[in-house]
Amino acid sequence: QVQLVESGGGLVQPGGSLRLSCAASGSIFSINSMGWYRQAPGTQRELVASVRSGGSTSYADSLKGRFTISRDNTKNTVYLQMNSLKPEDTAVYYCNARIRRSWYGSESDYWGQGTQVTVSS
Repeated sequence: QVQLVESGGGLVQPGGSLRLSCAASGSIFSINSMGWYRQAPGTQRELVASVRSGGSTSYADSLKGRFTISRDNTKNTVYLQMNSLKPEDTAVYYCNARIRRSWYGSESDYWGQGTQVTVSS
């Protein structure tokens, strides 16, 4: 069994910062990519940022420069530093990881339970 546990969401004023964390635990052989998605009410879930095991990153174009993703492979943890937050960043943020549970198995996607980020004055 694999679990992704997120933390760090909350209420912040426009222009403020938040740091999200997501730790993967359980029966894990290797983790390929880890990333963050978000979903606002009435919209589809969208990619925020992802980072591969080797460290290469990708971001949604609209978020480059404000959000930074990083990863600690020793802790199976991914972080999302969010700066200059705007009301339109309000959403539930979900952690995602592509995990192989054994050397002979295939990779599967796992999701966290989501953490609410609200940007409001």
